[in-house]
Amino acid sequence: MPAPLTPERSRLDREALLDAAEALFYERGIQAVGMDAVRTASGLPLKRIYGFFPGKEDLVVAVLQRRDQRWRGDLAAHVEQVQDPRERVLAVFDWLAEWFSEPGFRGCAWVNAHGELGPSSEVVRREVRSHKQAFHAQITAWVDATGAPVAEPVFLLAEGAVVTAGISGDPAPAHHARAAAATLLDAP
Repeated sequence: MPAPLTPERSRLDREALLDAAEALFYERGIQAVGMDAVRTASGLPLKRIYGFFPGKEDLVVAVLQRRDQRWRGDLAAHVEQVQDPRERVLAVFDWLAEWFSEPGFRGCAWVNAHGELGPSSEVVRREVRSHKQAFHAQITAWVDATGAPVAEPVFLLAEGAVVTAGISGDPAPAHHARAAAATLLDAP
């Protein structure tokens, strides 16, 4: 007889499902991963999976939302350890370089999701835009604290570094973008 489905069991099952789906989607691509692969990786029956998320698109959105909270939270925790506003902005690029160097780095999960599903899924496109707007707001707040009117180009440097590193598999774009951001911040 299976264990009763307590709120804690449901929470743990949902987290296991999201962990499995996120790892598979990021490693292989969303469209390449079927729900049977998610079932196998999560250890949950399909009926349970569909009880949490009625469709794959719902699961993709939940994965992106949870990843957004973790990703931007980790970035903020790193950047906000730095006191000097200029150095805070540059710390963004240091954090990006560390992320780009992680084993299994495959670029931006939101750009990847948009490339696969953005044209056909309004809810995925909306979630990708929400993440990019929130990341833009983070960068803008940190840059505005320096007094330099360069938030937009610094954001574009960060986004460009992410995309370039994802394609090249090399963390160097973070270092190049950092140097360019420093030049922008120091311009008269």
